[in-house]
Amino acid sequence: MESLISVFVVAHLLGLSAILGGWLANRLGAEGGLSALVWGARAQFVIGLILVGLNEAAREELNYAKIAVKAAVGLTVVILAEIANLWVKRGRSASVLVNMVAGLTIVNVAVAVGWLTAT
Repeated sequence: MESLISVFVVAHLLGLSAILGGWLANRLGAEGGLSALVWGARAQFVIGLILVGLNEAAREELNYAKIAVKAAVGLTVVILAEIANLWVKRGRSASVLVNMVAGLTIVNVAVAVGWLTAT
């Protein structure tokens, strides 16, 4: 089970990289940056839920308050990324939303790293 969890942790980190890389590419004007950001946000949220399930199945001690906070922030990131994508498809500027996605992603990383208590 540990190996499977490790594979999903790597995938989760790749989702983080896609969000922040997509943000940077978008800020630099590269085409496709927003797509990477949106797919990274989707992947991170879904993989995060899978990780919770796998850790629960492995009978790991989980901090449900931390999980709830991370899930709420993660869902907000996905919603903002989807709205930004929709705005761009309709010809509107979404730079504020893209910046909010990056900022909230960093907040979620800070929660993951800073909130170390297991109970």
